[in-house]
Amino acid sequence: MSRYQELKFQAVTAFQRRVGNPVTTRLPGQVLLETTGRTSGLPRRTPVGGRRTGNEFWLVSEYGVRSQYIRNIQADPRVRVRIHGRWHTGTAHLVPEDDAVARLKTLPRLNSAAVRAFGTNLLSVRVDLDE
Repeated sequence: MSRYQELKFQAVTAFQRRVGNPVTTRLPGQVLLETTGRTSGLPRRTPVGGRRTGNEFWLVSEYGVRSQYIRNIQADPRVRVRIHGRWHTGTAHLVPEDDAVARLKTLPRLNSAAVRAFGTNLLSVRVDLDE
């Protein structure tokens, strides 16, 4: 990762951790991804932008395996996703062979624009929903 990308990563993640995520997590319409903390074992909720297609939910991580929720998925792929205020359980799969830029074009526009603008290592994630 270049020096610019590293500084960008640090600035964006600090903002998200301290300001963005605490605010957006409380919004009623916000889609949330709940993982299990790989060290603490506690539920960790992250606001995400994605789309449900049948029994799959797709999202794109802006920092790939550097994202904390991706590391949590690697340790325990069982997740929950809150869509339209309702929680769904499922199993998350990292899909590095998927074209993340093309995937963003199928997801909600505002979030996709932010992921493209701030992301440095895009990674597609598919959650296979249980129901």
